[in-house]
Amino acid sequence: MKVFVDRDLCYGSAECAHRVPAVFEFVDGFGVVRPGREETGEDPDVLEAAEKCPSQAIGITQAPRSAPDRP
Repeated sequence: MKVFVDRDLCYGSAECAHRVPAVFEFVDGFGVVRPGREETGEDPDVLEAAEKCPSQAIGITQAPRSAPDRP
């Protein structure tokens, strides 16, 4: 899954940084995704951080699954 933070919506509560500091950090009053950590596996803590974000600024997109090979 790919994670991003909408800086227009984020008001800097830092809930995400407290929940998943390996993925999010608090920079200049905004929660941001750490460089190199935009893509994570299916991490339930990241999903919870997105769900509990008070400003709903965290977005998650699922990586497209490859289509099964057809004969």
